[in-house]
Amino acid sequence: MKTKIISCFLLAVMLCFSLSSCLFIDLLDSSEEPEIQNVTVNVDNVNNYEVSVNSSAAVSELAASKALMSSVSISTGNASGSGVIFKMSEDKSEAYILTNYHVVYDSQTRAISKSIKAYLYGMESHLYGDKSFDYSMNATYLGGTMEYDLAVLKVTASPILMESSARACDFADSNKVAILETAMAVGNAAGAGISVTLGRINVDSESISILATDERTTLSLRVMRTDAAVNGGNSGGGLFNASGEVIGIVNAKSAGSGTDNIGYAIPSNVAKYIAENIIYYCDGFSGDKYAYKCMLGVNVEIVALYTDYDTETGKLVRKETVKIKDIVDQSSAAFGILKSGDVINSIKIDGKVYEVTRMFHVTDAMLNARVGSEVIINVTRGAEALDLTIPIKSSHTTRIN
Repeated sequence: MKTKIISCFLLAVMLCFSLSSCLFIDLLDSSEEPEIQNVTVNVDNVNNYEVSVNSSAAVSELAASKALMSSVSISTGNASGSGVIFKMSEDKSEAYILTNYHVVYDSQTRAISKSIKAYLYGMESHLYGDKSFDYSMNATYLGGTMEYDLAVLKVTASPILMESSARACDFADSNKVAILETAMAVGNAAGAGISVTLGRINVDSESISILATDERTTLSLRVMRTDAAVNGGNSGGGLFNASGEVIGIVNAKSAGSGTDNIGYAIPSNVAKYIAENIIYYCDGFSGDKYAYKCMLGVNVEIVALYTDYDTETGKLVRKETVKIKDIVDQSSAAFGILKSGDVINSIKIDGKVYEVTRMFHVTDAMLNARVGSEVIINVTRGAEALDLTIPIKSSHTTRIN
């Protein structure tokens, strides 16, 4: 079967590659699911509040409402997309919106779109011919990366936002997402305003090849697969779980003869780490608008695959034993500290521990390291467990294009 993977924004260019035959999973009927009974709303003040939805229950309009409060539609004039409110100041005078890089990149001018408008859910009056009020929020491009297909926009001093009930989204740990977990795709489908579709996670982690926004570079992106319907305009929007928490950022879909309801989303951990990275390196700076990553300078490999049944959650979890294959060169951060054959158990960065039970956990974790960060790698060397400190210098940092 030959299919195509396309970026899910309005007027998207067809991005092609061959896929193997796929097992199709029908979209689940939400009317058959029980209602959520346990919902807590904690009001801090008139502008900021927390919403907690019982994660053990099935999805309902309550989880969707929570997701909608942190979702936006995006218009660049000649294309439409979506985004989520990643972070917001207490008085809502500043907000950071996370979206896809291809949503704000103009393929005709080969540059970031000069005019970017964002709209909160329910305030998209421009779609219905209402010219009485302008509910748009001017958004500026803060920074982004074509390699990860992610970008951060900034909204400053918008009366629309400051007077709204919008909130920053909550992020779930995408490493804990399980097969058939609820997935709600919230986005600006077909550029017709924010809508919600419901499905499940079909694959928790896989790689796809897709043509980048420059129409020259082929990217290999790690994504989650969902059968929640996604269409042009969904790109950059959130994929939410039954608690209304972000588990991924929608960025592509499969299209072709016999292909139906196969959408893809960048895992929430990667999206969150990249967004924090962009804000760290770009906010308040007038130079290049890029993310940067610190490199250990090692090649790793999987030496064992196994599954682990979690008796507390009842979920079957895939795990990998990850070993250092070799050190890149003598200038590497890990040179003289890590050794070929070391099994990586965890990475601690500035006090936070990232367990390594999949090979991609190593790369993901290092997105959180900065020059001068305290990085401690716990390894098993022979029969001994060791905590090894890796100094991170500017020479170990590279730009993420």
